[in-house]
Parts: sequence; C-alpha cells; structure tokens
Amino acid sequence: MKSFYALYHKALRAAIDQKLGEAFSEDVMPEEFDQHHLDCLFNPDVHPPVWRINDCHCSEAEKEQCLKGCFFDALLKDERGNVVISEELCNGCGECVLNCKEKILIERKDLLPIFELLNCQGASVYAMIAPAFISQFSQEVTPGKLRNAFKKLGFAGMIEVALFADVLTLKEALEFDRTIKDDQDILLSSCCCPIWIAMIRKVYKQLIPHIPPSVSPMVACGRSIKKLNPGAITVFIGPCMAKKAEAKEADVRDAVDFVLTFQEVRDIFDIAGIDPKDFEDDLRDHTSAAGRIYARTGGVSEAVQRTLDKLVPNRPVALKAQQANGVAECKKLLNQMMNGELKANFIEGMGCVGGCVGGPKAILNKEEGTEHVNRYGSEATYATPVENPYVIELLHRLGYDTIESLLEKDRMFTREFN
Repeated sequence: MKSFYALYHKALRAAIDQKLGEAFSEDVMPEEFDQHHLDCLFNPDVHPPVWRINDCHCSEAEKEQCLKGCFFDALLKDERGNVVISEELCNGCGECVLNCKEKILIERKDLLPIFELLNCQGASVYAMIAPAFISQFSQEVTPGKLRNAFKKLGFAGMIEVALFADVLTLKEALEFDRTIKDDQDILLSSCCCPIWIAMIRKVYKQLIPHIPPSVSPMVACGRSIKKLNPGAITVFIGPCMAKKAEAKEADVRDAVDFVLTFQEVRDIFDIAGIDPKDFEDDLRDHTSAAGRIYARTGGVSEAVQRTLDKLVPNRPVALKAQQANGVAECKKLLNQMMNGELKANFIEGMGCVGGCVGGPKAILNKEEGTEHVNRYGSEATYATPVENPYVIELLHRLGYDTIESLLEKDRMFTREFN
C-alpha cells in the first residue's frame, strides 16, 4: 500500500487540475491505498480533528506518556495497543500531533470536499481568513493579492475575520461595562481561542458564569456570510487546528462548513503553481487596528480596553487585564482565579504561546508573526470598531439598529455556555 501522503498529494493534485482546467496528472486508484486513508480524506466529517495514519510502534512506556500528555484526556489505547483519538473529547489543540515521535498523528484534512464544491458550478464558497494571516505567505502578499489568489482557485471572495473581531470587541466592551461594577467582579474573555474556552467548559466548569456569552469571530463571520448570502459555503483559514473541532460543536456548527490551516493553503498554492504575490492588489481597508491585533497574545485585552475607553471614557472601575500564554499558563491562571488570587478583572487566555501567531499550523514563527500583526494593526485607518464605519454598516445590514443591541440575546453573536 502507498503512504497516506502519496494519496493526499495525488488526490489534491487531481482536484486542483480539474479546477484549473488542466488534464489530470494521474487518476487515484483506490486499490493502491489504505481504505481508512481514503475514508479520512473523502469523508473527513465522520472522523475526529486528529487522525492516526499508521500503527504505533512506540514502547508501552512511550504510549503511556502520550496518553498522559493530553490535557483533555482524548488519547486512548485500542485493543491492538495503538493510540486512538476520542472524537467526543478531542478539541484539536494539536499537542499530540506536535509531540508524536513517529509522526503518525496529523490534523484532519478538509481539502477534497472543498474542491468538490469549488468544481461545482453555482457554488458560492467564501474564504474567511484569520487575523494572523498577514505576511504568512510572504511579506509581498498583501490582503488584496491574497484575495485574488483565492478567486483564481474558484472562491467567491475572501473576508478578513478581523472585521468580526471588531464586532466582538464591541460586544465584549459592552459586556464588561454591564458586568464589572466593583473590584470583586471578573470577566473571562470568550471570543477568540477555542482551547481556552474548552478548558473552562470541560475542566473549570465553576468559572462558566464569568464568561460573556459571545461566539468567536470565526463563528460570527460564518453566520453573517450565510445570512447575507443564503446558500453560501464558508471556509475558515488560520494557523489553528482547534478551529476544526470548534466548527463542529453542536451549537455553532451552522456557521462554518470547513476549516483549513495556513499550511494546507500553502500546499494548494504550491501544487497549483500559484504565487499570491504575482496577483493584482485589491485595495480594501475594512478592519480596525483592534480586530487586527487579535492574532497575538494581549491583543484581545488591548482591543477591548481601547474600545471601552471610546464607549465609556473615565469609567469608575477601570479594565485591569491579565493574560495567559499557552495551556500551562492558562491552567495556572484559572487555578489562581478559583483560589481568589487574581487582582485583574479581565482575563485573556491563549492556548498557544504567542497567541494565534504561535498556532501549530502557522508558517512563520511566532516572533515574526507578532511583528507583522503589530505592523498591520498600526497601518489600519481606524483604531477601534467605534470609529470604523464598515462595522456600523455591517451591523445595520444584519439588523442591528444600535451598537448596544449587541447585548441582546440574539442568535448571531451570542452563545450560551454550559
């Protein structure tokens, strides 16, 4: 049998050739490949966010170390002694993929079902690009050039999720103003990292009342596209594996149809012979600095602080933020909160060190990623969503008469944590 990666590249090559109107390089012959590999690639929805593509050959001690290394206890052993992933418990954090010595654990691949849709006439497929995207595909690749590269592949358009980070920043600033009345009150940021939220919902359940009821920017973006363009297919693209699990959670699975990583998109560009920097620029500037800096640690806190200062200047109880960087720090910070040891009233947790720019499927290292995100934020025309006319226009199109109406328990941007 040929390897999983031989199948992956061969099937992706054929799908891209079809999209670009080129002759197939080679047909995929099913008998050449493992049936489990075929099923994973062609039916990714029925599998967990992490796949095992070969048998484990580690020692029993090494396997036990693997099992203990999962914060969510999502790694188990089957009757043959192989490490398997629990679909119910896996949150797609990617730690097992990064730590697997044999490199037989990989993230779910959604590429083939996406290309089936891109190759289908009449399908409107939208790319939703995470705030961490800037310069990931080269410093010469502007947002406009990347937008046109996606259109070459058949996407109807590309939307920066930072615009919806703007919307959620407004919502969380308003939630802070409504909730924090004295030094005893604490709010846990809710609208960014799925690992942070999974830790609270599954391990630190006592803290759920401190989470403001907000969806993530990814979910807000997907739902908005579908409301404004009924029948649209939404594809989130970022450095995060955990978004693959978040997109399938029962209460938000209506928003995002597929999730790709930056590295998967790079594979597409490489196989298709597409270099985004060669495309014409499509100049648009719809996002504020606040939404753009969500991609790095401290960005959410800073965005909410700036926005709160605009909405409620000279507030009696100021926002005092504290951040946690990576799962270990998040765990430590949540334990401190449970023990009453915190002096902050706004807590931001990021499951990856450095924030989203430190995600397991980023192309740049977190230091470079942070530098580019900060630069992109500084180049924004608007500092906060309060000044951003595109945010106000978007809210009106979605049926919100005022900024304050974001506090209503609507279905678009509100999520009930339990």
